[in-house]
Amino acid sequence: MCDPQTTVITNPRPVFGWIVSDSRRGAVQSAYRIVVASSAFAQRADVWDSGKIRSADSINIRCGCALEDSKSAYWWSVRTWDGDDRPSRWSKPQKFYVGKADPGAAVYPDEWVDSPVGNVRVNRHPLQMHQIAPRDIIAKGDGRCFIDFGKAAFGTIELSLRSSDSRQISIGLGEKRAAGNAVDSKPGGSIVAHHCTLQLKPGKHKYVLELPTYERGMRMPKHIGEVTPFRYCEIANSPCEITAKDIRQRAVWYRFDDQSASFSCSDVALNDIWELCKYSIKATSALGIYIDGQRERLPYEADAFINQLGHYCVDREYAMARYTHEHLIKRPTWPTEWILFSVLMAWEDYVYTGDRQSLLRCYDDLAAKTLLALAREDGLISTRTGLLTKDVLQSVHFSGGNLRDIVDWPHPTEIDGYDFRDINTVVNAFHYRALTLMERIAGAIGRDSDARRFRRCAQRVYASFHQKLYDKFRGVYVDGEGSKHASLHANMFALAFGLVDEARRSSIISFIKGRGMACSVYGAQFLLEALYRADEDIAALELMTAPGDRSWPHMLYNIGTTITLEAWDAKYKPNLDWNHAWGAAPANIIPRLLVGVEPIAPGYASARIKPRIGSLNNVDAVVPTIRGPIEVSIKRDEGEYRLRCAIPANMSAEIHFPASDLSQVTESGLPVQQARCVEYIGTHQNCCVFRVQSGRYDFSAKRPRL
Repeated sequence: MCDPQTTVITNPRPVFGWIVSDSRRGAVQSAYRIVVASSAFAQRADVWDSGKIRSADSINIRCGCALEDSKSAYWWSVRTWDGDDRPSRWSKPQKFYVGKADPGAAVYPDEWVDSPVGNVRVNRHPLQMHQIAPRDIIAKGDGRCFIDFGKAAFGTIELSLRSSDSRQISIGLGEKRAAGNAVDSKPGGSIVAHHCTLQLKPGKHKYVLELPTYERGMRMPKHIGEVTPFRYCEIANSPCEITAKDIRQRAVWYRFDDQSASFSCSDVALNDIWELCKYSIKATSALGIYIDGQRERLPYEADAFINQLGHYCVDREYAMARYTHEHLIKRPTWPTEWILFSVLMAWEDYVYTGDRQSLLRCYDDLAAKTLLALAREDGLISTRTGLLTKDVLQSVHFSGGNLRDIVDWPHPTEIDGYDFRDINTVVNAFHYRALTLMERIAGAIGRDSDARRFRRCAQRVYASFHQKLYDKFRGVYVDGEGSKHASLHANMFALAFGLVDEARRSSIISFIKGRGMACSVYGAQFLLEALYRADEDIAALELMTAPGDRSWPHMLYNIGTTITLEAWDAKYKPNLDWNHAWGAAPANIIPRLLVGVEPIAPGYASARIKPRIGSLNNVDAVVPTIRGPIEVSIKRDEGEYRLRCAIPANMSAEIHFPASDLSQVTESGLPVQQARCVEYIGTHQNCCVFRVQSGRYDFSAKRPRL
């Protein structure tokens, strides 16, 4: 999904995709024709013409010929036919480039010599620079002023100043505001406070503050220059008054469409949380790879997984997630569970894009990252029983010593008193999840015998997990084999990853709800996932909007950050940073689980809409997909529940509507049985479930007054 007009595509046979623009109910593509040309008159097709292909495929269509490396551009265009075999107009020809690795011209010059997976390169959008005007400027006299840009961003500043001499001005950049309208120069932890000088020249000139190279972690491309996260700027010894037209925050982030996704509801705090988390995904993309924050500037699998899901839900963008995932395949980090995350990331990449290519080229690595090599005879795994050999470490590309179980981070404040044992419950919950997903991955690429093997392994883990790690007298999972301690983590990961059957469900849910937010911002992803999957949407919503110091409202209203934090508060992690997207779980939890929009067939060929809105009275959302946006609007009052949705062409959807009696439900004012393109497929958990084709729908049911 790279922008072909600004990115050199290194695959000589690129894939094409498009959104079918047909809002009619039941609209489906019956055929397509792609042409590739050497001029903007793409329909002349002097390079490749697919001809009319009878197919509903509209994503991941590979070019039928190898395109030569060329400094000149290609153009492509597509037309489609609808279900009645009527052709569309040709799309506007789109320009793209195909080329070999060129370190001198690359958007990310280092990637050509440091490719993540052999010779296969994942093209990404170029980074973009944005000029952000100040929200407020406070003159303090004597050439001093304080500037607030409204939100923190990775970047630097640009100034236009007139000076009569060659003076130096002092500049402070920071994320935290101090009393007296100043940048907090000693903010604590890893909160950014950067101080430097800028040499002026006589006359009026434009200056871009050049920051020193950050020596840790991932580097910025040279043509962009160094950046630092900041919201506030303080200037001293200015030769003139600085006005709003004289200064800009020169913010950098990966290409981002602010209009791709939206969310609003009847809870003001939840709206603010959504905006905070959505912006966090955007602002932390400044290096073109998911990083863990400014302090280390490194990609980690757990951070990347939460970032990946959030990115999919706030923008129609998939390349950065795939690049980060494949980078981490070869450069894993030290926690045991993080190794297993690679399988989770691979599956989400496939189910959101429908593209099998990454699965095919990474399959052997993914199989190794299930950590089956660490399994005992009963299927449970451990890094502490002598099975973690050099060969095992080499098979997962780890060269940093030994793997260590993490559960949550940091220790000890965020692990709910976890009792680390050789057989670790959280690690084995991850192992089970990785095996179930590897079964699906193997099936998706035709490795059927492998799929059966992974299924057998998962079944063995499932049985042993309950035999060795479940306390039947208390009705909870303990932290490990031989442990008497039951933590939130042992139970929420088991519930989130599908290990809890109906017989154990009630006691596990009760235990989890009783523990509250006894986990980190990372753990919150899986706590909320577990609660929503168990249809405990009221409890999940209360946790997401809670006023205590373990909450997003605390970040927003008490701390005042504009990008999510690495931890709930400095008292839980004294060296926390203020620019960490692993704290942005609601960016994906809200669209996926509260609004309830998820893919149920690869590439969003089919979607599920299963709202779990808790105590909310209304919800309006737009959720991006590779086939186009899904719109959902819910209104609820004492007398009626109404769900309106719009499904893009070339997609079907499964609608879960909260009514136990089919006779209560209408669609566009008619009894639902008479609705066109609506098929009733049964009831599930007090919902009528309908399969619908593309188009707009308006479901409604009268609610009995209490």
